[in-house]
Amino acid sequence: MIGSSVVARTRSWIVLCFGGFLGGFLGVLTIGSPAIAADCPGHPDALGTSRTLVVDPHEHPRIGTMQYRETLPLKDHEVVLTFDDGPLPKYSNQVLQILADECIKATFFIIGEQAKANPEGVRKLVAAGHTVGTHSMTHPLTMDRMPLDKAEAQINGGIEWTSAAMTDPSKLAPFFRIPGLMRADGVENLLISRGIQVWSADFPADDWRHVSSDRVYQLAMQRLEAKGKGILLLHDIQARTVAALPKIIRDLKTRGYRIVHVVPATAEQPATPTTPVEWLLHPPTETTPIARWPAVPNFVFAQTETLAAPALADLNAQTAHQPLLPRKTMAFADVAATLPVPGRDLFAIPEGSVEVLLSTTLSRRAATRLAMAAETPRTAKGKAGKSHAPRTARAAHGTPKHAAEAEGTAAKSTAPKSAAPKSTAPRPTRVASLKKRA
Repeated sequence: MIGSSVVARTRSWIVLCFGGFLGGFLGVLTIGSPAIAADCPGHPDALGTSRTLVVDPHEHPRIGTMQYRETLPLKDHEVVLTFDDGPLPKYSNQVLQILADECIKATFFIIGEQAKANPEGVRKLVAAGHTVGTHSMTHPLTMDRMPLDKAEAQINGGIEWTSAAMTDPSKLAPFFRIPGLMRADGVENLLISRGIQVWSADFPADDWRHVSSDRVYQLAMQRLEAKGKGILLLHDIQARTVAALPKIIRDLKTRGYRIVHVVPATAEQPATPTTPVEWLLHPPTETTPIARWPAVPNFVFAQTETLAAPALADLNAQTAHQPLLPRKTMAFADVAATLPVPGRDLFAIPEGSVEVLLSTTLSRRAATRLAMAAETPRTAKGKAGKSHAPRTARAAHGTPKHAAEAEGTAAKSTAPKSAAPKSTAPRPTRVASLKKRA
């Protein structure tokens, strides 16, 4: 360190204090920032690892927004690199070298069969300082529907052979990624009960598909740009991944992204302090409106007693019950008591009257005919005969059917010698309105 070298040359207390201050100041500058040249010897332009994130699997048992609500508590433009299915010497060693040249720490999910066949590859990962989790024994793509005892055997086999390949089995992280992300509640609950954190991802690069390395690079960067941060899922057993990884790292550097290394919490190394909202990929802020209203909570009432239902007698306006009524109801009761009772004849309608006939469409037509018949002048027998001819002629030459029927009825009604009583004749204005309504 700078402070110790200055002390060796001058042995001055003043210089010692200055050197210690300067060394501490530089240390503060490097915390949370990308690795500098001194941290990555021989590679001054290395991307490096910006910080180490310590997580407790018990507090956040499921992570990765491809399947779960929560993900790692990353800041904007922070990325966690993860690799599945290794180690496979032909390609895994090349991935290890690319990461070493950039001083990047990643997380590897090991298959038990691969660890059994290549234990040296597991030891290389641990020696390089990477985090090592497990990925089942044989990578079955049926863990979402296989019996739980078989799923547990897959989990146990991967853990057993991966830890056996390590010089220090305590270096195995309690992290597990379900093969093919074929999740199931039973499998997840089993892992969580054993203190193992279930990892999904925030975005993949589709490097397991038969696509070109350029396509792997494009998908990785496009999806990262869309998310802004998160867990990238890759595979260290593919040639296309080996070819795409340097280009991905180059773009991460150019676009200002930072690498975060994730390790499990231990008694000596507690979890990094975080808040629950930081485990959301895009936490809500006061400037961003919430699209969905929160659910109404189930309130717990201190008093659970219920009131008795009122009886009918409590709701009438009798004097004995008035104290039980609200003031507004009592006021209405007082007003009702002062109003006169309407007589029955107020609602009486004479049978066969125009008002009754107008209640239906057919009755309105009948009422119209009745009114027109009553309007016909009460004249002598001779004059009445003369008045029928023109009306009949007009009806025969295209007068509307209902009008012709009405005129015919009127003619019959005027045939008798005795005239209709004066009291049954309606007023002319009322007849005119009846014609319009008909």
